[in-house]
Amino acid sequence: IITSLVFLLMVITFPISGWFALKIVPAYERMIVFRLGRIRAPQGPGMVLLLPFIDHWQRVDLRTRAFNVPPCKLTSKDGAVISMGADVQFRVWDPVLSVMMVKDLIAATRMTAQNAMTKTLMKKTLCEIQVEKLRIGEQLLLEINDMTKSWGLEVDRVELNMEAVLQPPQENLVGPVATLPPVPGLEGLDGTIQQLAAHFFSNTLALAGSGTSAPEAADSVETVNKVEPPTATLLTTASSMRRKPSAEELLLAVERVLSEALVGQVGASYQVDIALPSGARSTYFIDLSSGSGRAGRGIPEGSPDVVLEVAEKDLQDLFLGDLRPLSAYMSGRLQVKGDLHLALKLEELVKAMKQHR
Repeated sequence: IITSLVFLLMVITFPISGWFALKIVPAYERMIVFRLGRIRAPQGPGMVLLLPFIDHWQRVDLRTRAFNVPPCKLTSKDGAVISMGADVQFRVWDPVLSVMMVKDLIAATRMTAQNAMTKTLMKKTLCEIQVEKLRIGEQLLLEINDMTKSWGLEVDRVELNMEAVLQPPQENLVGPVATLPPVPGLEGLDGTIQQLAAHFFSNTLALAGSGTSAPEAADSVETVNKVEPPTATLLTTASSMRRKPSAEELLLAVERVLSEALVGQVGASYQVDIALPSGARSTYFIDLSSGSGRAGRGIPEGSPDVVLEVAEKDLQDLFLGDLRPLSAYMSGRLQVKGDLHLALKLEELVKAMKQHR
């Protein structure tokens, strides 16, 4: 009866009532109408008739939208403290559920995404987070959709954004490592050689303590003596023959491997601030953003994509392949200002230098 009376009143006062009762709904929206408190089927697109006084309505946008999860501090599995955020893209597939189930759709989805991100990243090491960001994002996508599908919402994409590494990982939290303490007098040798020497020494002491005959003990000691001198000689020869190039020589080596193919693989400009052993600092640039690439002393033209701060010794280890960029960054030997993903692309330059050699 109430609906009929309101409809009759609207007809009597037409066309004045038409300005208030007729609404235009675009193709990318739906209108949810509550008539006397009861929900009706989604209205639109096109012209929708609303009855004054008894109809309450709400528009629902069906287009893909996005929001960001603010950066928050997380502790990874290996004890590293990072500041991590995320960008989430979503769309509404059921406008009725999106209005009926949740009051603030974006706030509820943001909280769900933040909780899922925190639980997932706490089970990962820092290296896994940096290398497997895309796979972790896909995993979060499935977990968030399991929660939000009953709200009439579907998440299309989750992209993780690492703001900063606030504390490097603690190696003792990764897991127990079966290592032997260094043998006195052999600290400079490789760990395998130290273990071999420790094994021979322990056998010798065991034989001596058990009262074994002198010839057997002498044989044991003689075996150790045969192993040690050649190893020490080889290590000394290798260290004397291998002279690491200076920063200028490394720059010349970089210029020889520049190519359009390398620029296509990297596509970034770097400024490298080198701390010399004398305490002075030297600045170089490596431009792999266009053409065949350029390298030289000084600051690059324009704003560099990444600024690297590194000691000369660590730079030598990087370009000689003795130290990987990711390991240098995680250990604090390489300071990065800018996009970490672009900084780790220096691995392609290192590979090119190895092939050239």
